[in-house]
Amino acid sequence: MTVILRRMMPGEPHWPAVLDLILGAFAYMDGVIDPPSSANRLTIKTLQQKAAREHALVLFDGTAPAACIFCDPRGDCLYVGKLAVAEKSRGKGLGQRLMSEAEALARQLGYRELELQSRVELVNNHRFFEALGFTRTAETAHAGYDRPTSITMRKRLKD
Repeated sequence: MTVILRRMMPGEPHWPAVLDLILGAFAYMDGVIDPPSSANRLTIKTLQQKAAREHALVLFDGTAPAACIFCDPRGDCLYVGKLAVAEKSRGKGLGQRLMSEAEALARQLGYRELELQSRVELVNNHRFFEALGFTRTAETAHAGYDRPTSITMRKRLKD
């Protein structure tokens, strides 16, 4: 598999395929996490709006998006979210590659840390991020919940 990394901009034609990629990758969470994933509320328009203010990094296998991540510059860190890998592309290191690209982007933008959130129920995701050097820094609850629903994780970047 030869994949090409691109930063997608709002007006590009591949947004329907990126939306399908994210929805497909997050579908296993339906009925597993509570509250439901915000991915279910994404539209082509909201993805384009995210791309206008964040860095939308997409790995393409030919013309098809194989994996994506959104990187949002925040106060003291680069926040990474909506990491998605197409089912047929899993197990090939694309998630790790995108996380490495996020680290490189963070350094380029002058950040020393990455941050992300993962739902408490998604233990395999926690293991994946911990293997990449992330540590748990907080637990938070979505509005209306009296228990933690998300785990915040951070990774300090090496110089």
